[in-house]
Amino acid sequence: MLKNVSYNDPKVEADIRKEVGVPFTILKRIELGGIGSPKLEITACSKEINNLLILDNNTNTCNIELRPKGIIVRFRSLLETYALVIPYYKLVLFKGKSNEYAIYKDHFVLKIKIDNRNILSFFKKIMKQKSVFLTFG
Repeated sequence: MLKNVSYNDPKVEADIRKEVGVPFTILKRIELGGIGSPKLEITACSKEINNLLILDNNTNTCNIELRPKGIIVRFRSLLETYALVIPYYKLVLFKGKSNEYAIYKDHFVLKIKIDNRNILSFFKKIMKQKSVFLTFG
């Protein structure tokens, strides 16, 4: 589900919470060592996301937020913020080239450049959270 989250819309927030759960508590965030990724460079993406990203001349970047039942990938285009909401049961991660990860959800694709260990460790954290959720629910 790709949503415009620029504005405080209770219906959009309810849809996001239904898909990936409520945000983690402060204690759980500390326990996990943080739930947000550093800034990630998008190297390639699906057509629907690309149509949003080409509207401006800024660098194509995103960040990822962990939630109890999935992740949220946020990116900006013009002055709008968009969120790609991905529950763990639909999340597929592939390690492509030596410096690239691909995030898949249905027909959406984002390829992310990996340029330091912090990003690599964050993707390992995503996989660990996915396996914990899918194992214990």
